[in-house]
Amino acid sequence: MSNAYNMYFIQTGHRIIFQMHKNLLEGTIPDSIGKLKNLVRLALGGNKLSGNIPHVIGNLAKLSELYLDTNKLEGSIPTTLRFCTKLQSLGLAENHLTGDIPNETFGYLQGLVNLDLSNNSLTGPLPSEFGNLKLLSVLYLHANKLSGEIPVALSTCLSLTELVLERNFFHGTIPSFFGSYKSLAFLDLSYNNLSSTIPHELENLPFLYDLDLSFNHLYGEVPTGGVFNNVTAISLMGNKDLCGGIPQLKLPACSRSPSKKHKRLLNRKVLIIIIILSGGVLMSFGALISIYYLTIKPKRLSSVPSLQHKYLRVSYGELLEATNGFSSSNLLGTGGFGSVYRGSLLHFERPVAIKVLNETRGASKSFIAECKSLGMMKHRNLLNILTCCSSTDYNGEDFKAIVFEFMPNGSLESLLHSNEQVESRNLSLNLTQMINIALDVAHALDYLHHDPELAVVHCDIKPSNVLLDDDIVAHLGDFGLARLLHETTEHSGRHQVNSSVIKGTIGYVPPEYGEGGPVSAQGDIYSYGILLLEMLTGKKPTSSMFCEDLSLHKLCMMAIPERINKIVDSRLLVPFVEEQRGVVEDNIRECLVSFAMIGVACSAELPAQRMAIADVIVKLHAIRKKLPHPC
Repeated sequence: MSNAYNMYFIQTGHRIIFQMHKNLLEGTIPDSIGKLKNLVRLALGGNKLSGNIPHVIGNLAKLSELYLDTNKLEGSIPTTLRFCTKLQSLGLAENHLTGDIPNETFGYLQGLVNLDLSNNSLTGPLPSEFGNLKLLSVLYLHANKLSGEIPVALSTCLSLTELVLERNFFHGTIPSFFGSYKSLAFLDLSYNNLSSTIPHELENLPFLYDLDLSFNHLYGEVPTGGVFNNVTAISLMGNKDLCGGIPQLKLPACSRSPSKKHKRLLNRKVLIIIIILSGGVLMSFGALISIYYLTIKPKRLSSVPSLQHKYLRVSYGELLEATNGFSSSNLLGTGGFGSVYRGSLLHFERPVAIKVLNETRGASKSFIAECKSLGMMKHRNLLNILTCCSSTDYNGEDFKAIVFEFMPNGSLESLLHSNEQVESRNLSLNLTQMINIALDVAHALDYLHHDPELAVVHCDIKPSNVLLDDDIVAHLGDFGLARLLHETTEHSGRHQVNSSVIKGTIGYVPPEYGEGGPVSAQGDIYSYGILLLEMLTGKKPTSSMFCEDLSLHKLCMMAIPERINKIVDSRLLVPFVEEQRGVVEDNIRECLVSFAMIGVACSAELPAQRMAIADVIVKLHAIRKKLPHPC
C-alpha cells in the first residue's frame, strides 16, 4: 500500500497493529497483507476499498481484530477466515458482500465476541455453526437478505448482549430460547416475516431495555412483564393481530373464547350489563358528590397528587403564585420565545418548570407547536409536558405558558460549559456519561423522525435543549420550532416538509437551511452531529477559534485518528487518568475515535451523506460496550 496514505502502524515486539482511516484508501486489498504474520489488528474501515476480500487473510493466524467495514468490497466472505482462530472482533458491515455466510468458517472462530456483517447483500440461512460461538456478545446481521428460520443452534450463545436481525427475510417463530439470554440488552427482529406469538420468556430478561419486533406477522397476546411493561422500550407496530399488553399500547383485548360467534354474542350481553350497572353506579356516585359539595366546605387536598394529574387546568394566578410572582430568583433561563421559571404547584408533588412565552412575533406559533408536539408524543427521552395555560394576566394581556417536569441537573449546555450552578452539584461530564447522553438524544430523534402517526423534525438540536434528570438521563425539549412531517413516502420525500422561515440556532443550523432548503430529518442529524462534536471537544461551534477555513467539523475530521487526544475535552478522561497514568489506552482511544467519526459523519455538508440515526444508535451501543472500567 502506498506510503502516501494516512497510516497508523505500530509494532510492539512481535505484535503488529495496522490501521488506516479517513476515506483515503482506494483499490483492492493487496495479497501482500498476508505476509504480516504477527498482525493482531487490521483496521481498514471507512475507506473506498473495492474488489474481493483476499483469501490470504487466512494466513493471519494471530489476528484478533479485523475491521473492513464501510468500504465497497464485493464477493463472498472468504472461507479461509476459519484459520484466523484467534479472532475476537470481525467487522465487515456496509459493503457489497454477497452469497451465503460460510457455514464451515464460523464453526472454527470460537473466540468471537463481536460480529458485524450488517448492511450487505448476504443470502441464505444462518449457519448452524454459529452455535459454537459461546463467547459471542454482539451479533449484527441487519439489512441483508438472509432467510430461513432462526436456528436452534443459537440457543447456546448465552453471552449475547445485543442481537440485531432486522430487515431480512427470516420466517417462522420467535424462539423461546431467547429467554435464556440473561445478559441480553438489545434485541431487534423488525422487518422480517416472523409469524408466531411473542414468547413470554422474554419477560424474564433482567437487562433487556430495547426490544423491536415491529413489522412482522406476529399475533396473540402481548406479555406485560419485564421490558413489556415499558411502552418506550418496545416497538410492536406493523403486527395487526396482536392483542392485550399494557394499556398504553392501546391494543384490543384478547379473546378467551374458542368461538368468534359466541364471543360476539357474549360481548354484547356483557356490554349491556356493564352499561346498565355503570349508569346506575355513576348516577349514585354523582348524587353523593353533589350532596357532599353542597353541604360540606371544600378542603385543600390532604395528599398531593403525583404527576399522573397531567393536563390539569392551571390559571395565571396559580402560576404567578407558584413562581413567587415570576421572581428572578426562580428564573432558570431565557430563550428566543420566553423565560423558564422553577415553581411548585399544588397538584404536583415535584417541582415543575414553567415556560412563559414572550409577547414577540412567532411566540404564539411556538406555543402551539410545542403544545401540539409534546402533548401527543411520549418517550422517556423527551421532556414531559404536564399542562399548558392560555389565558390573560391581571392587566388583561394575553398569557401563555407551558408546564414541564423539572430537570434537577439542568441542561447539557451547563454541563459542557461549567458554571457555578453545575459546580455546586459536583457534576461533571465523563466519557461514560457522554456516550449515554448521546444515546438518549439519538433515541429521542429516532422516535421523532419515525413515529408512524406523528413524525416530527425538531429544528433546534443544541446543548441547551438537552435537559438532565436526577439520574443524568437526557430529555430533549423546546419544540418551539418543531415541524410536522406530512405526506410521508418510502423514499426521500418521507422526511421533508417545506418551510419558508427556519431560524434554528447559529452554529447548529444545517447549511441547506441557510440556502432555503426544506426542513428534513437529515437537518436534525446535522445539528446532532455538531452536538456530539461539542461534547467531545468541549468547544462551541461558534467559538472565536473557528473561522471561514476552520470549523468544529473540520477540526475533528482532521484529528481522526492520530490527533484525537489533542482535541478531546480532558474531563472525559478523568476517571482513567490515575489508573492509566495519563496515557490514553488503545481501547479508550478507539472509543474516542469512533465517537468523533459518528459526529463527523452526522454533520456532513450534504444531507445524503449523513449517517442514519438507526446506525448511530447501533454504533454508540458498540462504543459503550468497549468502554474500559472504571468508567
